Amino acid sequence: MKHKMKRRSLIKGIAAAAVAVPAAGLVVGTHAFGATTSSDSSSSSLTFDPDAYTEITTTISTDDGDKEVTYHFWSAITYVTDPVDETYQSLTVSVPVSIDGTTVDATDAPILFANSVGGYLPSSVSSNTAVSSSRAQLAIAAGYVAVEPGARGRTLVDSSGDYYGTAPAAIVDLKAAIRYVRYNAGTIPGDTDKIVTAGTSAGGALSALLGASGGSSLYDDYLSDLGAADATDTVYATGAWCPITDLENADGAYEWNWGTNAASSGSEVDQTTSADLIALFKTYQSSLGLTADDYGTITTDNLDDYLLATYLEPAATSYLTDLSDDDRTTYLSSNTFITWDGSAATFTWSDYLDHVGTRTKSIPAFDAFDLSAAENNEFGLDTTEARHFTDYSLANDTSGSGGSSLDSDIPAKLEMMNPMYFIGQSNDDRAKYWWIRTGTKDSDTALTIVGNLALSLENLGDTVNSSMYWDAAHGADEDPGDFITWIGTVTGYTS
Repeated sequence: MKHKMKRRSLIKGIAAAAVAVPAAGLVVGTHAFGATTSSDSSSSSLTFDPDAYTEITTTISTDDGDKEVTYHFWSAITYVTDPVDETYQSLTVSVPVSIDGTTVDATDAPILFANSVGGYLPSSVSSNTAVSSSRAQLAIAAGYVAVEPGARGRTLVDSSGDYYGTAPAAIVDLKAAIRYVRYNAGTIPGDTDKIVTAGTSAGGALSALLGASGGSSLYDDYLSDLGAADATDTVYATGAWCPITDLENADGAYEWNWGTNAASSGSEVDQTTSADLIALFKTYQSSLGLTADDYGTITTDNLDDYLLATYLEPAATSYLTDLSDDDRTTYLSSNTFITWDGSAATFTWSDYLDHVGTRTKSIPAFDAFDLSAAENNEFGLDTTEARHFTDYSLANDTSGSGGSSLDSDIPAKLEMMNPMYFIGQSNDDRAKYWWIRTGTKDSDTALTIVGNLALSLENLGDTVNSSMYWDAAHGADEDPGDFITWIGTVTGYTS
């Protein structure tokens, strides 16, 4: 595991985006720019049309300076034969053909599969006319292929009032998109055995889930109903930023981490409820049986020390090392809880919690008693907008929609939505290379989510590069260039 964070660098956007009409530097391929390409027939065919692209030239800012990139862009392609909603069940493909005037052959390049899901909400690429996300831009600037998929999400409702994007729709869609890419191996440019997933927040959870659950038969019926391609959905490597996952255990984890931190109102959350949830998390943490050098089994008794030494102090050390002498002096004078010996930062867990300050979520954070959390909606069904997915919140329901037991479909859906389930099963078809990041001030979830995810993979023998960004909040990505370099390293690819 790589614990020390590298020098900070922020994602830089496209310096000069391609225009949406034919112009200088923009060559139109088989189909007119901006028109529907393969999706005209893709609902009845899963065959990728290699000629249905638009050629675009643009400038992308990277850690190595601006790069002029010419790439072929395939606009929204429906990736299943029987889509529920093509607006979301489609993907785009971007393939570099020259960088700074030098021809690029991406035939054997790794493929970055970058989703843009947030909050388990629907994500669409149907109107995209160029490579979209910053990670995808950096990928093609490095000579890689970029695939950007859409997926259904929790708020989608049809004319009958049925919710058709709730669990497990998003992960099923992304798996179908992976299968489409792999089905078209040799036609879609890039090495389909070297697919690297990426996502942030709920998208980070889905990226981790793609990596952990590859090849699982649990999704087969859902994929068959969509007419997904007859191909595997395994991926080679996974990038996950601040993943909102392990949902059935997330309330307890959140209270263990942030239970003493005041809510945004300034008031302390109900400590009886917090204690109840912490007790549940204590049992769960012990059940994982995770071990780490110098710590033995990681339980709630030593988890804080483990997170301090493995993530928090290295993150602060890296941050302070990168500051100028004057800025470091100023920062330390404002944050006297940190002991700085000139090369390393140390502090206590309680001082760290005080430094973070208020928590961003109420209690329970994920399975709200009144069914108001986004995750309650994620487990909606048919015309029911939101449901409980933990016994504790069901027993303490204040919505009037509770019951004596969780609905019978909930346990299976929780398994399908949780990478920890597949890691616990030691799924042989999982990704074996992992890049995991979060910010130390990200109280949208617990730090234990990253800590346990990374350590469980390490315990299986996977290669894990995980670290935290000091003082960064939810959604941070402060070393994007390093991630792109890492892809080349783990796949063994040089352009």
